[in-house]
Amino acid sequence: MYRKITRLDGRLVGFASSPRPLNGRSIVTPFKADRLKSYRLNRWFGNCTTKHASDAPRTIFSGIQPTGVPHLGNYLGALREWVRLQNSATEETQLIFSIVDLHALTVPQKCHMLRGWRKEMLATLIAVGLDPNRSTIFYQSAVQSHAELYWILCTIASIGYLSRMTQWKSKLQLPDDVTLENPAARSELRLGLFSYPVLQAADILVHRATHVPVGEDQRQHLEFSRNIANTFNHRYGQIFPAPKALISPARRVMSLKEPTVKMSKSHSDPRSRILLTDSSEDIRKKIQVALTDSEEGVTYDPIRRPGVSNLLEILSHFDGRTCEELVSEYQFASLRALKETLTGQVSDNLAPIRERYLQLIANKGGYLDAVSEQGAHAARANAEQTMSHVRNVMGL
Repeated sequence: MYRKITRLDGRLVGFASSPRPLNGRSIVTPFKADRLKSYRLNRWFGNCTTKHASDAPRTIFSGIQPTGVPHLGNYLGALREWVRLQNSATEETQLIFSIVDLHALTVPQKCHMLRGWRKEMLATLIAVGLDPNRSTIFYQSAVQSHAELYWILCTIASIGYLSRMTQWKSKLQLPDDVTLENPAARSELRLGLFSYPVLQAADILVHRATHVPVGEDQRQHLEFSRNIANTFNHRYGQIFPAPKALISPARRVMSLKEPTVKMSKSHSDPRSRILLTDSSEDIRKKIQVALTDSEEGVTYDPIRRPGVSNLLEILSHFDGRTCEELVSEYQFASLRALKETLTGQVSDNLAPIRERYLQLIANKGGYLDAVSEQGAHAARANAEQTMSHVRNVMGL
């Protein structure tokens, strides 16, 4: 006997066996292909493996590591763009967003902290405006096909190509031109970090993503995904679309205390970053002590005046005007006045996100668990369509 499991808006997501409760909850069985039509997941293969990529509707995929509550740079550079894509997408567009907890394992993690950070990131994604009834939101580790395809892609990935990638070099704080012959690289580099781009490619390709929103600094990783997709298709037949980049229009948000580097949680000074859950008073204090300079007036010059320019760029994100347009208004104002204006804009825009986030975290009814379960079932079903074809063409 089976009963239907529906989405949060009442639409079908799967079937559960009612006679076998586990901790008071029914055990949910995997999706069956003939039950997926109402969920519109059979988008790439359909009933025929020869359908060309150009005929398929757009599938947008992106992921974010679970590092707890994101900061302002994460929001302006990625999360706000995800929401915009969701809200402007056609009905046929499939939107898939993953909390990539497997990627987080490239550095040591404490299990209770990682578990908490995953939940905080999930709550944040909903709080900023992602709708779990429109977008598939899930934990990467809940969909085993990501790891399965990762291993398969490892069998065709080029060591030479991976050695030229910048991800492992920047993480180990090595120069971009360093090679695997470097003693520091040989002693510190771990396979998981070195093959990080392969798992990124698997994340994208297992869902047959046609478009991936990325920052300019991530373009190299998407090119690797396109390269490995083409290599696989050349060897086994047309299975994967070649994903295209959707470059975020947002400039990078820089540290408030060191405006020549990106805003980051790894910075030793917590005043260098604004978290999406910061109170208005927290935001005011952080902007008040943001590093600027002793020069009078407001000008936009990222090289000579990086601190002032960073404040103008952040204000531009919320105000809608260009930095040059803002300068025409504030050029004779004091830096204090500029900081007060920025404080108001940031506080007003983040307040609804903070309020929604706190509501979600405080919810004891299992809403976040229901969202992650719903997203995992949809993502598994979508990924399994890909893997069934991959296994078939490889003889598995």
